[in-house]
Amino acid sequence: MNLRKLAFLMAASSPLLASSASAAGDNPSGTSSVTVVVSALASTKSAVKLYFYNVRDKFLQHGGYAFMRVIQPGGQQQITLPINLPNGEWAVAITQDTNNNDKLDKNFVGIPTEPYAFSNNVRPKLAAPDFNECKFVVNGPGKVVNIVLKK
Repeated sequence: MNLRKLAFLMAASSPLLASSASAAGDNPSGTSSVTVVVSALASTKSAVKLYFYNVRDKFLQHGGYAFMRVIQPGGQQQITLPINLPNGEWAVAITQDTNNNDKLDKNFVGIPTEPYAFSNNVRPKLAAPDFNECKFVVNGPGKVVNIVLKK
């Protein structure tokens, strides 16, 4: 998957939540508290979008996320999102819409020109990362996922 596809997929997201179906093998009644902390925001006023994935084959696919959250930083350089997730493997992709046009802007070759990041602080060079690079395991309370936004 290349960065052009990544940019398209993130730009085409809907503000509505997708279904929150759990990945195969997850115990739907087993959830854990997770705190996602995103730091080094490019803007203290622009929306930050967090896309949560729990199906390996749907990672960064159009509409493939389990759900999405939009957070306003409220003048802060960092956001914190406490959330309950079904136990299992998860990955997060993040964008910040610095010009508030409700899409991820990109250059003529499809590389994002607005900040983005992935869980595990994966920094793709020539292609979008895969699920295995970005995944983290949710299996008990107190998990903290720290992500630094790439400017």
